Amino acid sequence: MTRGLANILTLSRIAAIPIVVGFMYFPGAGAAWTALILFCLAALTDWADGFVARNWQGESKLGSFLDPIADKLLVAAVLLMLVSQGRLPGLWILAGLIILCREILVSGLREYLAELRVSVPVSKLAKWKTAIQFIALSTLILGDHLLAVPYLRQIEPIGLYLLGIAAGLTVVTGYDYLRVGLRHMESE
Repeated sequence: MTRGLANILTLSRIAAIPIVVGFMYFPGAGAAWTALILFCLAALTDWADGFVARNWQGESKLGSFLDPIADKLLVAAVLLMLVSQGRLPGLWILAGLIILCREILVSGLREYLAELRVSVPVSKLAKWKTAIQFIALSTLILGDHLLAVPYLRQIEPIGLYLLGIAAGLTVVTGYDYLRVGLRHMESE
């Protein structure tokens, strides 16, 4: 039962992607707030499916396979929408590109290492990176729709800087994964 629940949470994150993107496509504060709420709920399923899997013996091979894919798809879709809307201006696009490249690199490394039966656990720093990344993307989804709220008028620059921090952590954690992968590649 708990395996099914963990997998349903992961699958719901994947199912939420086109809906979040759809609401990001439409102009207006209502659509932006709806996209934000759905994105946050999807991000919470990342924590919830892991909690269920770890604490209620709900781990499964399907969940282990789908969970990182769901995260990467959600982040990639939102980043692509932000770029298409001009919400990642100038060099901030590089932060998004770094994040996307790392995700592809880590996915490839995990696949390669899985064939060697080598497990690479997610580090605490990688979890922090994910949290900061989700917060950054949340603020960028809302963008300038917080202008009417005092003290939150500068949320978009904060989102960009948090995305930059996430990109920096992405490089560090990506290097950690790469180092483990290269060690196993050299030993063959």
